Amino acid sequence: MYDAYHMKLHSKVSAGRAARVSPSVRTEQKAETRERIVRAAAASVRRHGFAGAGVAEVMGDAGLTHGGFYAHFPSREAMLAAAADSAGADGVAQLARIAAAAPAGTGLEALADAYLSDRHVERAERGCPIAAAGSELARQAPAVRHAATERIKEMIDLIERHGGAWGEAAGHEQALARLSCMLGAMIIARAVDDASLAKAVRRAARRSVVADDR
Repeated sequence: MYDAYHMKLHSKVSAGRAARVSPSVRTEQKAETRERIVRAAAASVRRHGFAGAGVAEVMGDAGLTHGGFYAHFPSREAMLAAAADSAGADGVAQLARIAAAAPAGTGLEALADAYLSDRHVERAERGCPIAAAGSELARQAPAVRHAATERIKEMIDLIERHGGAWGEAAGHEQALARLSCMLGAMIIARAVDDASLAKAVRRAARRSVVADDR
């Protein structure tokens, strides 16, 4: 058992150690913790939707206590906006890498194959957040909608850059149609309880997406 002297000494040692942590280290640690929360929230949004991404659940998924939340975000809406931005950025980056690694002239096909794949259907928590929770966006706070909108624009730009009409007047319109087609197919594929129908919808969408690029 600690007596009063040893307890006081232990307290001084602990305080000394805390004091030796530099402001830059504390700032870095806080940024890392915030990123853990954002990534947990992004996964929760894709898995459960915006409505299902509660503060307590997200903090638990991040391995943190509920009480520390407001040291990183002023509100749940701020967390969701960061989550929408992070999830959207991840989705665009994944597809950009796939398209860039494809043989010359086949970037759009590679992108469409990845997006419409069985893997994407089955792993919503790591895929496109718009396909997973886009139907809820109209009911979200302006900051959340804005974050999602900016990432959707990046997705449109990515598809346009890998389309055959890139730089032409029709290129942007084709990219809009292609994204709409892929998104719709993914939503339907996840919604139905008929595996054959889910595959048929995605095959038809893939044909439509790449048809005008040949």
